[in-house]
Amino acid sequence: MPSQDDGQHIVKSYDEEITALQRRIIQMGGMVEKQVSDAIRALKERDVELAAHVIDKDDQVDQMEEDIDKEVIRLLATRQPMAVDLRLVAMATKISNDLERIGDYAANMAKRAISLAKHPPLKPLYTIPHMGQITQAMVNQILDAYVERDADKAMAAWHRDDEVDQLYDSLFRELMTYMLEEPRNIPTCVDLLSVAKHVERIGDHACNIAEKIHYMVHSERINRMPMPERQEEQQG
Repeated sequence: MPSQDDGQHIVKSYDEEITALQRRIIQMGGMVEKQVSDAIRALKERDVELAAHVIDKDDQVDQMEEDIDKEVIRLLATRQPMAVDLRLVAMATKISNDLERIGDYAANMAKRAISLAKHPPLKPLYTIPHMGQITQAMVNQILDAYVERDADKAMAAWHRDDEVDQLYDSLFRELMTYMLEEPRNIPTCVDLLSVAKHVERIGDHACNIAEKIHYMVHSERINRMPMPERQEEQQG
């Protein structure tokens, strides 16, 4: 028959494993947040070397997602967590997937930054860093919310997505005007549109994580209209 000490050891070991899983998520999130920040800075400063560094980090982020998935499967199989711990463990793999996608978009931004560095800058470029600052702040806030299990903080970040969408719509119209007025600007404007879309999608994935944190804490899902990308996926 297991002793009381054995039971305490098992509980302590389990708590340590849960904490270690959270630490992996935070480590991955910190790396992804740095990718976003560096990609925006590479774009703004026309820094090709920094952009290449962001791209190089993508494989490391992918590996972190794979490691988290394996740890989640192991915990579910061996520990059979219940209640909030079950939601925390189950959401870890979904959150890591969103973080991996954010890293992908940061890498794609960096690739466009390398292309844009070959051409003279256009005025609309300065709207994108502002969008990037907002999305980076969203990622930072949801990571804090994840650590603190603070659904309210997560939803505060979630509500900032409308601001990003409005900036994207405004930028889209401005870039279309640039292309119509001066066709020579089309290649540069296409790159800028691509970067802006990547930033907007980073905001969407930050919202996804915020929703998962809300579910993790309250066991309730957020009801909202599906984004166009989701509608396309559902139809496909």
